[in-house]
Amino acid sequence: MENIWADILYVGSGVLVTLQLLAGAICISVVIGLLMSILRYRGICRSLINGIISVVRGTPLVLQLGLIYFAVPGIFGLKLTAVAAGIISFGLNSSAYVAEILRAGIESVPKGQFEAAQTLGIPVSHMWKDIILPQVVRNILPAMIGEVIALLKETAIISMIGCQDIMRKSQLLAAERFVYFTPLCIAGVYYYCLVLLIEFIGRKIEQSEKYDQNI
Repeated sequence: MENIWADILYVGSGVLVTLQLLAGAICISVVIGLLMSILRYRGICRSLINGIISVVRGTPLVLQLGLIYFAVPGIFGLKLTAVAAGIISFGLNSSAYVAEILRAGIESVPKGQFEAAQTLGIPVSHMWKDIILPQVVRNILPAMIGEVIALLKETAIISMIGCQDIMRKSQLLAAERFVYFTPLCIAGVYYYCLVLLIEFIGRKIEQSEKYDQNI
């Protein structure tokens, strides 16, 4: 029994690294995804953005991680830690999916609102910040929660370059004990609990959005 608790705590020591990867990747994906979706909607560099999204979505995430961690430092002389490479890789990969989600959300807003804002002379920045994006966020919230959950599970790939996340900790424990079932199950429980936490936060945000609409 003592060994089980020790194993649980050991694998759990990778939770902070997993959350660090997730938080960093979310920040990158939202910023880049939002920028790409707005530029594409306005017809700026549309072909280039579509090409980037197509390439990112059409190649394996593990390949992108390998390129950023192994190839990019050699080409540009940069030295990236495993965590930094993971955050960049996961963020860039997720930004392509976030851009598509945001595109659908923007297209769901009636075009009359864009035309009305232009007629009233509302600055473009204020139109997007105060009129369009609040509606987009409400429309895409369930899809964004799904993307965050998918991104959380994809962070397990970072174990291939030795980053000490949940998955890597379970692999090290399994290699030490020569037993894979228990360590991998412990890792699965941690991931599942984190998914439940994200779903809970998502429901609370949705409820607050609905409450604000009713007011």
